[in-house]
Amino acid sequence: MIIREAAAKDAEALKVLYFEHLTKYPPQEEQNMAVWKKLLAEYENDNYNYILIAEENGEVVSSVQMSIIRSMTHNVRPFAVIENVVTHADHRQKGYASALLQKASDIAKAFHCYKISLETGSNKESTLNFYRQNGFAIDEKHSCLKRLD
Repeated sequence: MIIREAAAKDAEALKVLYFEHLTKYPPQEEQNMAVWKKLLAEYENDNYNYILIAEENGEVVSSVQMSIIRSMTHNVRPFAVIENVVTHADHRQKGYASALLQKASDIAKAFHCYKISLETGSNKESTLNFYRQNGFAIDEKHSCLKRLD
């Protein structure tokens, strides 16, 4: 298993992960992959935003997105936010997402983050247990969502 930051070359693989294995409601419109590649290239030079991927035998099998948010609280320590945790259905329960969450935690610790907040749209007990097993407390805080689309 190789854990690394996503690059522009991973755009198509990420599209498959996101639209076939993450969301129940993928967009119906065609995706402009040039825009995806440009964004991924920007991420490569951004020290505060990460798309991490797990690769096995040259195939992207899992991904996690994390942002480091600078903060004026907690002695001016930042915090991290994780979203879009996804593993290809054929590769689940093999440790890929756990390895990515560990890598994300390592990055957050290097920034001296005081916490990591993880958002999930899943209410499945197996998913929530997975996050518990990876050190995340469920329902410790409330998450409020306002959709803008």
